[in-house]
Amino acid sequence: MTYQSEGCLRVGQEAPDFTATAVVDQEFKTISLSDYRGQYVVLFFYPLDFTFVCPTEITAFSDRHAEFKALGTEVLGVSVDSEFSHLAWIQTERNMGGVGDLDYPLVSDIKKEVSAAYNVLDPEAGIALRGLFIIDKEGVLQHATINNLAFGRNVDETLRTLQALQHVQNNPDEVCPAGWTPGDQTMNPDPVKSKEYFAAI
Repeated sequence: MTYQSEGCLRVGQEAPDFTATAVVDQEFKTISLSDYRGQYVVLFFYPLDFTFVCPTEITAFSDRHAEFKALGTEVLGVSVDSEFSHLAWIQTERNMGGVGDLDYPLVSDIKKEVSAAYNVLDPEAGIALRGLFIIDKEGVLQHATINNLAFGRNVDETLRTLQALQHVQNNPDEVCPAGWTPGDQTMNPDPVKSKEYFAAI
């Protein structure tokens, strides 16, 4: 496994590339983040396989995977577990505490290099916090959130944020206000033209 990271990670910078072993369709594959250049990527970290909150997130993203694919986006899940642990978890049915077949890769970060590169590694616990990153088609980090260990993330909000990002990238003269969803009014980031939005609401 290799990774590249320079300086403090923040949105607007190129996302750290990495190469690692992942479980894809119950097979081991070597993948790199750069393999997905040209499409959007939702990269999320979770603490450990065979735990409690984690399977609810992992299956939620898998169940909604088609919605991400329709937006030209791949989902990648990452934890510090080995690829063998990932495979065993995938081969365990959901009603037995497993995650079953998944529609996206689970990446093994057993050396903890990817978690460190994305600043989500808890060095005392030796596991990743619940970091979630949206990376655009050019490989630029556009969104980052980090939850502590005990509470999960929201797939609806991830989709909404992704849609807002794609909208402003496709419409550079517009910005999206709080809670924007497709079909809602945007605003022009201009002191005069923005008044049209505020007058309408």
